[in-house]
Amino acid sequence: MMRISCDFRYLLLPAAVVFIYVQMRLFSTQSEYADRLAAAMESENHCTSQMRLLIDQISMQQGRIVDLEAFSEERKRLDQECAQMRALVQDLERKGVGKMIDKVQVPVAAVVVMACNRADYLERTVESILKYQSSIASKFPLFVSQDGEDASVKSKALSYNQLTYMQHLDYSPVHPERPGELIAYYKIARHYKWALDQLFYRHNFSQVIILEDDMEIAPDFFDYFDAAAALLNRDKSIMAVSSWNDNGQKQFVHDPYALYRSDFFPGLGWMLSKSTWDELSPKWPKAYWDDWLRLKENHKGRQFIRPEVCRTYNFGEHGSSLGQFFKQYLEPIKLNDVLVDWKSMDLSYLMEDKYVKHFADMVKNARPVYGTDAVLKAHNINSDVRIEYANQEDFEHLARQFGIFEEWKDGVPRTAYKGVVVFRYQTSRRIFLVGPKSLQQLGI
Repeated sequence: MMRISCDFRYLLLPAAVVFIYVQMRLFSTQSEYADRLAAAMESENHCTSQMRLLIDQISMQQGRIVDLEAFSEERKRLDQECAQMRALVQDLERKGVGKMIDKVQVPVAAVVVMACNRADYLERTVESILKYQSSIASKFPLFVSQDGEDASVKSKALSYNQLTYMQHLDYSPVHPERPGELIAYYKIARHYKWALDQLFYRHNFSQVIILEDDMEIAPDFFDYFDAAAALLNRDKSIMAVSSWNDNGQKQFVHDPYALYRSDFFPGLGWMLSKSTWDELSPKWPKAYWDDWLRLKENHKGRQFIRPEVCRTYNFGEHGSSLGQFFKQYLEPIKLNDVLVDWKSMDLSYLMEDKYVKHFADMVKNARPVYGTDAVLKAHNINSDVRIEYANQEDFEHLARQFGIFEEWKDGVPRTAYKGVVVFRYQTSRRIFLVGPKSLQQLGI
């Protein structure tokens, strides 16, 4: 029994050695696998990091591709604009206006003649303009804007190399708001808006002078507007500058140097600025644009510069207005024939802060005349005269006796400044027709 027990102990010893060896191998194997697992995880993390870096690089490249595509589109747009500009420059150079670019001459104003279907009238107007414009074309580039497809007008306009031709084609139907209205007035308003949008927004002029195709201009027309442009830019209470005086008939004018402010829009050869057009363009009326401009809600207390002696002459007896008032009011207009040196003139008296006193002094120094026979009394006075009127009816009665315009728009007589209408009577003396509130407004 003792021997068997001893033999068993001898057997346990090799078993223990084997067990220890197996455990050591297992531990070694586990350590090796642990190291491999750690290495594998490290490799996986590295791969993940590299993958993320690659994704970031791909994203960056995609962003660059998008940027390059956007740049390509922008480049195409710029190339198109440059091509359009080159075409415009070539057109202007071909028509003799390219010198403006060579000399880096900033235009004072574009001059646009509004035309439709009167080729003979257009020719007379353009010839009158070119007589005085050719030497200063860089300061006053000339355009003709035609409404419609009249072939003779288009051919006549294109026959001049000194101007740029524009054509307005609008086939949309016209729906007059009141029975019996002339469709022509609606088409004219559409044409004006289109042409002014083109000149201010496409060609980017700062000022535009608008003429109609039945006008001749005075020798100092461009010098006058050159000087007036400075006033228009400095004084925001001036809405526009006109070359026209409604009471500019030969018997009512005398001084070619005299300029006035007026609350009544004269039209017929006028200049406005881009800032004013920015305001007017979005709400431009469907018809009767000139009377619309005479509404107080649109001119908002601003005034207009006008000359005593007209710088334009309207010869259009036949047109949309059917010759209205032509014989009485338009045909006798005096077109200025004195070459005034406007550059040497001090026009600061026309600024808003100075003009009230300037005009008030003239009215105050005029001799007051009263009574129902005031017009008769004025005949026998050799100095300036002022006659007060009580209301519109009273004014119209006086206007008929003298022969001046009787018309009012929105409570304002033609040519009036603060209710005062001034005109010459029997050579150099002035007649002031003074409204019921005018003296108070003038501080007299």
